[in-house]
Amino acid sequence: MQKNKRLTLVEHLEELRSRLAKSAIFVVVASCLFYGVVGYILPHLTRPVGRLVFIAPHEAFVTNIKIAFFGGLFISLPFLILQIWQFVKSGLKTNEKNYVLLFGPLSFLFFLAGSAFGYFIIVPIGMKFLLSFSTDIVTPMIAISRYVSFLGVLTFAFGLVFELPLIVLFLTKIGITTPQFLAARRREAIVLIFISAAVLTPPDIITQCLMALPLLILYEIGIIFSKLAYRSKRGPDKAP
Repeated sequence: MQKNKRLTLVEHLEELRSRLAKSAIFVVVASCLFYGVVGYILPHLTRPVGRLVFIAPHEAFVTNIKIAFFGGLFISLPFLILQIWQFVKSGLKTNEKNYVLLFGPLSFLFFLAGSAFGYFIIVPIGMKFLLSFSTDIVTPMIAISRYVSFLGVLTFAFGLVFELPLIVLFLTKIGITTPQFLAARRREAIVLIFISAAVLTPPDIITQCLMALPLLILYEIGIIFSKLAYRSKRGPDKAP
C-alpha cells in the first residue's frame, strides 16, 4: 500500500516535470517568434511618450528581449492554462471541475479586459499628466527600460484588479462571504483599495487614484455579483 502511494506520488511529480518542461519550451519558442515583431510593436508601445532614450549600451537590446519574453508569455497563456488544467483536473470533484470550467475562462477574459483598460486608458492619461511637468528648463528624457517596466506593471496590475468581481463571486459561491458582509465593510474596503493602489502602481498620486477609482467601481460590481450568487444559493424565496 505504501509502495503504491509512493509510485503515485512519483507519477504525479513526473507529470508535473513534463508539463513544466513543455510550458517552458512553449514560452521560449513563442518569445523567440515574438522577438521578430518587436520592431513593429515598439512604436505603438511608445506612442504615449514619443521618443525614448537608452543610457547603457545594452539597455535597448535587453529591453527588446524583455518585451519579447512578456509578449511570448502572453501568447502562451492559453497553453499554460491548459497544462495547469490537465494537471489538476484528476484531483478535482465534479462540482469543483464545474467551478474551474466556469471561472477559468471568465477570469482570463476579465484579465484581458483589465489589461486593455490599463494600456489604452490609464497609461495615456497617466503619462500625459506626468509629462505635463516638463518646461523649457526641465525636459523629459525617459529611458526605454524604465518606460517598459512602467507600462508592464500598470498593464499587469489592472489585469489583476479586474479579477475582483470574480473573486467576490467565487467566495460567495463557496460560502466564505455574503453581500451583507461586503456592504457593511465598505469603508474598510475603500482604505484597503487605496493601499493596494499605492502598492501596485508607481509612486505618484494620480496613477494611484486612476487605479483606485476603477477598483471602487469593481468592488460595487462585486457586491452585485455576490447578491446574485447568494440569491441563487438560497433560492428566490429565502434571498433577502
